[in-house]
Amino acid sequence: MRFSVVLLALFVLAVPITAGAAEETAASAVEDAKEELQTNINIVWTCIAAFLVFFMQAGFAMVEAGFTRAKNAVNILMKNLMDFSVGSIAFFLVGFGLMFGKTNGFFGTTLFGLSGVEPGSDWNWTFLIFQTVFAATAATIVSGAMAERTKFTSYLIYSVFITLIIYPVFGSWAWGGLLDGGGWLERLGFLDFAGSTVVHSVGGWLALAGAVVLGPRVGKYGADGKPKAIMGHNIPLAALGVFILWFGWFGFNPGSTTTGDGSIGYIAVTTNLSAAAGAIAAMIVSWVVLKKPDASMALNGALAGLVAITAPCDGVSPMAAIIIGAIGGALVVFSVMFIDRVLKVDDPVGAVSVHGVCGAWGTLSCGLFNMDSGLFYGGGVKQLGVQALGAGAAFAWAFGLGIVLFLGIKYTVGLRVTEEEESKGLDIGEHGMEAYSGFQIFTTT
Repeated sequence: MRFSVVLLALFVLAVPITAGAAEETAASAVEDAKEELQTNINIVWTCIAAFLVFFMQAGFAMVEAGFTRAKNAVNILMKNLMDFSVGSIAFFLVGFGLMFGKTNGFFGTTLFGLSGVEPGSDWNWTFLIFQTVFAATAATIVSGAMAERTKFTSYLIYSVFITLIIYPVFGSWAWGGLLDGGGWLERLGFLDFAGSTVVHSVGGWLALAGAVVLGPRVGKYGADGKPKAIMGHNIPLAALGVFILWFGWFGFNPGSTTTGDGSIGYIAVTTNLSAAAGAIAAMIVSWVVLKKPDASMALNGALAGLVAITAPCDGVSPMAAIIIGAIGGALVVFSVMFIDRVLKVDDPVGAVSVHGVCGAWGTLSCGLFNMDSGLFYGGGVKQLGVQALGAGAAFAWAFGLGIVLFLGIKYTVGLRVTEEEESKGLDIGEHGMEAYSGFQIFTTT
């Protein structure tokens, strides 16, 4: 009798224990399923964003081709095709490991290609393609500033070096902790959410170095040193490129969350407002200064607003985004004029102003408008100081190495085409074809 009572008691006690364990197992299974679902959402969103950023290559190609002369259009398209193609391989083999490996800096230990190290998860493959399209963006920025007079073989050489070493090393300082690494700028609290400095300023300062070493196009400056306008051959094409870039930026900035959550919409709003404000401000400033609402300035103003908001897009208010974009749009007009008329550096598309100057402004704006640490929100000057340090480090690194790289190319394989080839156009001289075969090309200037 006593034995039966004991068994009954054990059974009664075991039932809630068993039920509790089952509930715990079920809850754990639900959490695992939710985590797996969120991971897959993150992968899908980040891949979509990467594909949008890839489409920006078409935008850059259209902008650069439209803002330059018809006789060089094929050359522009080939450069944009090849810097992505060459850059993808170089970044896969070395650049990614250098930027995100466990030891960052000059030599990475976790290399995708050369070391045979596998990424280890679906997420790492996704992160690789997302970072690859960013690296290609940094490389293609240089193309526009050096357009219409650069040897194609030389362009291929410096595209390799940019995506192999120059971009990844600086990227490791600011973004290495996004995977396995960690850089000194990160540890100081440097903010650059989507790359105003890491991508755009680095590309812009490299473009400045290239344009300085290369020299201006034939006929750009008269005997008195005053600049002469060399008109782009197809402003509608350039406008199409800007709209493609604006569209692609909805992958560039919101995609940098690498997370499928509600922050995507907010970042898309700040991005769009800044671009719109940049276009309006550039139009107004050009209208006042140049006496006409200049289309090329307004188009570059939209890009200036996009570049400027790229660093602070996740941490500023919508009104601050409008201010940041408007300042960027005004800044790009004065910067283009200063570089052209005072520095006498020939930048056919305004790449240095859009990406270098406005990228630096966007980085500094984090120290002013960031709602957690910005000066205007009670954060003091510490964040602004860190931002200035990061922007300065980018200039020193990219411009310094750019001068060395371009001088090295100049005095070895040569950087510039002959004057005769420049006069005839690089399409014929470098590629043996015309962009508009059968069309009569004429000018009104």
